[in-house]
Amino acid sequence: MCTFSLYGGRALAVGRRIPANWTPIPRKTCMEQPRRQGRNPKMLQPVPLRRVLGVVLLALIAGGCGGNSGRAARRTTTPVGTATAPVAPRSRTVTTTSVARQGAAPSSHPLVTVGQITVHMVDPQRTMSVGGQQVPRSFDVLVRYPMGLSGPFPLIVFGHGYEVTPASYTDLLNAWARAGYVVAAPVFPLENQNAPGGPNENDLPNQPQDMSLVISSLQSPQDSPASRVSGMIDFSKVAVSGHSDGGDTALAVAYDQRVRDTRIKAAVILAGAEDPFAAPFSMPAKGPPLLAVQGTADNINPPDQTYAFFSQAAPPKYL
Repeated sequence: MCTFSLYGGRALAVGRRIPANWTPIPRKTCMEQPRRQGRNPKMLQPVPLRRVLGVVLLALIAGGCGGNSGRAARRTTTPVGTATAPVAPRSRTVTTTSVARQGAAPSSHPLVTVGQITVHMVDPQRTMSVGGQQVPRSFDVLVRYPMGLSGPFPLIVFGHGYEVTPASYTDLLNAWARAGYVVAAPVFPLENQNAPGGPNENDLPNQPQDMSLVISSLQSPQDSPASRVSGMIDFSKVAVSGHSDGGDTALAVAYDQRVRDTRIKAAVILAGAEDPFAAPFSMPAKGPPLLAVQGTADNINPPDQTYAFFSQAAPPKYL
């Protein structure tokens, strides 16, 4: 169990020194569960914190589209290192398969029904090993959207943790869709619980490009059902988020110059504190707004790792 208090619109881990001029507002709690010990990630945030994340995410995206005009956390440091030119957005082939619709249970917006489609994406320029053979990298993406509302809506690409699937985060993803987002959650092909041969965490460095592929494929759909949601999306307002290994993935695609996608305007990192690559990276001198959520009693993703990348990040940033 971890506890967070909200100070001036920011989630700040309890136990850290609070500036005297910050005014506390009511406390929220969350469940923090270890990365490789059979957790149930849909318990990551009860409804109140999910609402907070939705509101803050919208503010982050707005700030990212407004030239980093959002207010930064008061405790900041000078970014380390110099960023080089980011990787250009990747263009990929996508094929699509079955369509599914579901009415979600009421939550923060009980009058909004969540629609869902499944899109199968294929990247012919990358391969993965399946059964000892190299095959084109492919995976399903679960796309949720608010039915009956006029768009366009911001897009959130969400990365699941190790040894689970996006289904473990149903409550959170549905809450975001009801709040007015299109939410695309890839099933990472070799880290999910149903991966051929069992989950393989060594595939983590390949996942940031999976997130970029999701954005490109939705932006330029080749056939149905991706085309059904493409027109609902405002591609000038794209955010990434993720939990645990999915948080590592989102952190890299938003800020790591080796795989950075400049279409991303905000990032929400939930207990994801490690760089997927062996060599560490420096946060860019100017990047998208950042919200980092970290459990103070997390023994799998230690708080010091989150503090390390957060201290390097340029404002606006929130912890």
